[in-house]
Amino acid sequence: FNDVDTRGVVVVGEIGGDAEERLASYIKSVGLRKPIIAFIAGKTAPPGKRMGHAGAIISMGMGSAESKIKAFESVGIPVASTPMQIVELARLKFRWGV
Repeated sequence: FNDVDTRGVVVVGEIGGDAEERLASYIKSVGLRKPIIAFIAGKTAPPGKRMGHAGAIISMGMGSAESKIKAFESVGIPVASTPMQIVELARLKFRWGV
């Protein structure tokens, strides 16, 4: 967040684990220093679906796409619904082409 050449951050997360929720908590404590947008992969995976690695474990109410989206939106980070929407949000938040 301290890199002067970075105009914005795109966070691409996935279901499982709690890294995205922890990032949202960190941002809540320090504030938004740069424009940030996010995308969470795996939203359409059926509940209980085992993904291909140990990090994709959903437990204790954390790790689901819904919990990650809610965490990001609660600190003002818009979450793209599709990969293509990442570009649209980046243009708006990072003022590309403005």
